Amino acid sequence: MKSSKSAYESEILIAGKDYPRTYREFVTMFLDDKSCREFLYKLRWNDGFICPKCKVSSIPWEQTHKRLVCPNCRHQTTVTTGTIFDKTRMPLTTWLEAAWHITTAKNGMSAKTFEQTLGISYVTAWTMLQRFRVSMVNIEREKLSGKVEVDETQIGGVDVGGKRGRSSKKSLVVIAIEIHESKGFGRTRMRYIPDASSSSLTDFIKDVMHTDSTICTDGWSGYNELKSLEYNHEITVMTHSADQAHVSMPGVHRIASLLKRWILGTHQGSFSQEHLQSYLEEYTFRFNRRLSKNRGLVFRRLLEQAVNTSPVTRKDVTYGYNWKEKLGGAK
Repeated sequence: MKSSKSAYESEILIAGKDYPRTYREFVTMFLDDKSCREFLYKLRWNDGFICPKCKVSSIPWEQTHKRLVCPNCRHQTTVTTGTIFDKTRMPLTTWLEAAWHITTAKNGMSAKTFEQTLGISYVTAWTMLQRFRVSMVNIEREKLSGKVEVDETQIGGVDVGGKRGRSSKKSLVVIAIEIHESKGFGRTRMRYIPDASSSSLTDFIKDVMHTDSTICTDGWSGYNELKSLEYNHEITVMTHSADQAHVSMPGVHRIASLLKRWILGTHQGSFSQEHLQSYLEEYTFRFNRRLSKNRGLVFRRLLEQAVNTSPVTRKDVTYGYNWKEKLGGAK
């Protein structure tokens, strides 16, 4: 039996219809797995079904076990095949409720809170969170541009009598944030790096910034190659500056402070280095959408990216997701 095209037609987004504004509307919209599948179908094939195998646009036949069959090449697929929901045994109602809580809770949720809220095991809650964090990165996202501050911060606190500075044993995170002179801060990007070497810093900058950007840094020698890479480079040597670091570089220091507060508050300050980048990507996703007037729209955006993210298995995330390939390809 052919599917009804009218059930999946793309429309101009309308709050309360194409995405929920409140939790009450969320519950009404997603009563069962069928309504969840129809919603994901719209997100994945907004302009009409395209066969994953032959790439031909058509109206698929609907068969048993939620299968969609391409009338052109007879290839069988499902709404969730090839996405982070691939082969899941968890009801889609639970997946979408998880996405709702991730995007609407002011500071997000820890895996422990997820476990208690959704009534699932801790391991399942933790794995779902990790999969959603992977889908928070859109490899086609625009690079940062304009005036951009860049600096590093250490995550994990400082032991009494411990060593401070770029050579300490704490987790080192490099932060970049757009500075809008009249509008405050723009978008941010963050990355866990093994050291503050020129190689680590310039690789990050090349991955996340347009070459016509003006990059503002301190006088650390690791940034010396930026001009040779055609970036405009403004240097503020902190030891010679009359302003304190948080005055000369307000953007990165604000982000660093908020990031540490978020990790301490939401995650009780607990993280491991192999999973640190996943936390950074969640925080980046949340910060860059902080001005959204409707959290339900952020919920929709997360699911749009989830259905366009390749499958992520528990094995992929147990010992830390391999972010190197994905972040290197992100624009």
